[in-house]
Amino acid sequence: MNVDVNVEYEIDLKEITFCKYELKTVNKRIPLSFPQLLQLRKNVYNLTKPEALYDIIDSENFVLLFVADKQHLIYLDIPQILNLRNTIDSFFYSFKSVSI
Repeated sequence: MNVDVNVEYEIDLKEITFCKYELKTVNKRIPLSFPQLLQLRKNVYNLTKPEALYDIIDSENFVLLFVADKQHLIYLDIPQILNLRNTIDSFFYSFKSVSI
């Protein structure tokens, strides 16, 4: 029996205005400032280190992550954490031209 599962985890990060961003998850839209975005990136990087992922898998298989100065709490399982990291990576590493 072949099961072809195409699961999309809706996590999106977009720039609204200069230094204002929005993180969209399945059921929430979270406004972020640039320092809050940097803190989120740091937290996600710490959660996606191999030893941290092993700890998550060994315990509950999910994490609760505070976002935007602990104003929001999001529930993420392992694929969602990895998707969030990929979203943040692609956001920071995409080329954007700037006029001076």
